[in-house]
Amino acid sequence: MMSVQAGILRFDGGPISCDSLTRLAKTVAEYGPDSETTHCDGPLGLLYRALHTTAESTEERQPVVSNRGNVLVWDGRLDNREELALQLSDRLGPDKTDAGIVAAAFDQWSTECFARLFGDWALSIWSPDTRELILARDYMGIRHLFYSLAADRITWCSHLAALVLCGKRLTLCDRYIAGYLASDPESHLTPYQEIKAVPSGSFVRIRRGKSAISRFYSYDKWPKIQYKTDAEYEEHYRHLLRQSVRRRLRTRSPILADLSGGFDSSSIVCMADEIIEKGGAEAARVDTISCYDLSEPNEDDFRHFSAVEKRRGRIGFHVDLQGCGDSLLFDHQAFSAIPSFSGRAEIKSAFSSILADNNYRVALSGLGGDEFNGQALNPRIQMADLLLQFRFVEFMKQLTAWSFLIRKRPWIQLFFQTVLQLAPDWIRARATDQAKVDPWINPEFARKYRMSVMQIDAARGQSSLYPSVRDAVHTIVALGNQASCLQPSVIETRYPFLDQQLVEFLTTIPLDQLLRPGERRFLMRRALENILPPEILLRKTKSLVSRCFAVTLEKHWTEVESLFQRPIGSDRGYFVTKRIYEALSAVKNGHHFPYVLRLLRAITLENWLRQAEAHGVIAIRHSPLALSSESPD
Repeated sequence: MMSVQAGILRFDGGPISCDSLTRLAKTVAEYGPDSETTHCDGPLGLLYRALHTTAESTEERQPVVSNRGNVLVWDGRLDNREELALQLSDRLGPDKTDAGIVAAAFDQWSTECFARLFGDWALSIWSPDTRELILARDYMGIRHLFYSLAADRITWCSHLAALVLCGKRLTLCDRYIAGYLASDPESHLTPYQEIKAVPSGSFVRIRRGKSAISRFYSYDKWPKIQYKTDAEYEEHYRHLLRQSVRRRLRTRSPILADLSGGFDSSSIVCMADEIIEKGGAEAARVDTISCYDLSEPNEDDFRHFSAVEKRRGRIGFHVDLQGCGDSLLFDHQAFSAIPSFSGRAEIKSAFSSILADNNYRVALSGLGGDEFNGQALNPRIQMADLLLQFRFVEFMKQLTAWSFLIRKRPWIQLFFQTVLQLAPDWIRARATDQAKVDPWINPEFARKYRMSVMQIDAARGQSSLYPSVRDAVHTIVALGNQASCLQPSVIETRYPFLDQQLVEFLTTIPLDQLLRPGERRFLMRRALENILPPEILLRKTKSLVSRCFAVTLEKHWTEVESLFQRPIGSDRGYFVTKRIYEALSAVKNGHHFPYVLRLLRAITLENWLRQAEAHGVIAIRHSPLALSSESPD
């Protein structure tokens, strides 16, 4: 998160009381510590709390009133500010802040300006002339913006808890719960039927008490990129990654970067060092934080992040998890507006201590690196494209190579799995293990919300002929859904691998640039050969944390056992009590379970339901599906 924005608009034209904004401000004060501004004008009330992370943000005076009288509140970082300022030079006055540039852009292009804004952002705009309110979010939805539309008013805020803790009891959104248990909920949903999120890459227009949602960002309309040589792809990739990291070094405070020793975090840190060394960044330095546990089987993060530290000539903050044993906290000390893991206690404590002792306001994360650089790419998708393109000779070469590499799988089996990629999602959902609904989920609940399809395709309804296009859209939508579920933070986290121009490049180049038999991250390894240490370039392993789940369940078994004696999730028709208890017992006893993360989500959901009921946020009512939730068959 960055700064906080909120607002209230009455549809009857009556005046807004500033006391209403004050109540909102109290719930979000810690996230906007630098200043607070309220703006009341008849039926409109706006709140802005600032967290300054760029030099320009210290000059912002929000809300901004444009030359045309539009009132704008902006939470974000505008990456192409120089380009837009040049295009808007005739309209742009002395206000050269990000918010000022965006206000001039809206005056010039209206809602068409949203597609021109690169960066992480969310904004609200009130047009007095048309009596219209517009709420919008960036293409990936990294910045949050929620709204509650009632008969007499709309209330919105960048923090969900501010809308939830309003004193009114809310109704659970079962579709959100289904998405949470299957993968990640859709970006426009919240756990409450009365509160929605502005969808990623979209804007909501509210006029005369009615709302309409429009997309300004299209996932699958980009032209394909085709170069003659591998070197051209490498040069383009380096340029875009360097640009992405440089954009996120725009701050005068030191930056804290996650460094696990994997490709993504190492690439960000090493690229940042190169940029800073050449004087191309505002940030004076990037520090790192690394976690490790040498007692874990196959743990090799320590060796790899140490290689990056040696290359940098600087040791970062280390968090030794050996002997901690708690692994994950399933409960939150304070009310959480959404169900989620609260994180490992040891890491949260260390991170809080580091923040308290240093002046960090910006953090860097490698989220999205696995997905867009080819680590998670399914070779069956690549081969399905070859079939559609009638490139049969190349297809047979790929099929032979991958059948040997993927656990020496028979080529005929791999062939049918490849053909399955060409089928509609409902057929793939019935034919793949990945789409198999977990046995503890109430089958009627799973069927009602098509959870099997949720598990294989976040971009449901995508009708592209080519599986590669469908997969690219799925990846962007899935990460947008994931970003919408990120918890609020007192520090602004930036994600270089979610940069819009970098993502568009990596999803429009030929797939063989990302993945070749036995060579994942093919482009990344080549392009960063002179930037990353050899130990990272040659790394083929990744530390796993599955054992810690079993340790946690064993340590807290009494608490978990009590939790599922009569779970609210079963009363609501989400779980089958007997089966979820059996699955938890199996994990505690060390049995391998393929989708243990979804089982842990069930625990956090149950804890959250109890917490939300205790806080008077929701009223738990039995669902019609609850009658079948006790049946083991």
